[in-house]
Amino acid sequence: MDMIDLLKMGAGLIQGNSDDATTGLDTNLITDALGSLLGGGADGGLDLSQLVSGLSENGLGSIVGSWLGSGENEAISMDSIVDLLGSDKISEFASSLGISEDSAKGALADALPNVIDGATSGEGSIVESMLSSVGGVDGAMSMLGKMFR
Repeated sequence: MDMIDLLKMGAGLIQGNSDDATTGLDTNLITDALGSLLGGGADGGLDLSQLVSGLSENGLGSIVGSWLGSGENEAISMDSIVDLLGSDKISEFASSLGISEDSAKGALADALPNVIDGATSGEGSIVESMLSSVGGVDGAMSMLGKMFR
């Protein structure tokens, strides 16, 4: 699944969540806002390293493990979304969609686990590309070991 498909999937999840503030939003607007929020590389790709380090730095390592693994995705609270992304980014995301920060936090808590899971699952995934750039699984495990010390 490529980045655009992932962002569109996330937009669909946000648009379809239980918050009336996000129900009527244009999916292209949500897709653009998610891209701005989650992008980070020169190619506009998903900045997984930022998310993974944010989770581990804030004691949320078990959550990232569930998103990266093949099992059930663990939920993340609205407060943890702020810890992960920062209040400035949440505020920018909310502003770009014309919704409250609480609605933005709820929307991101609903969508982010699935977007990350989609980005890291299957052949040709972002994780597969990342692994090849750090020396395969052994290189990645070495990096993760350093992060969790």
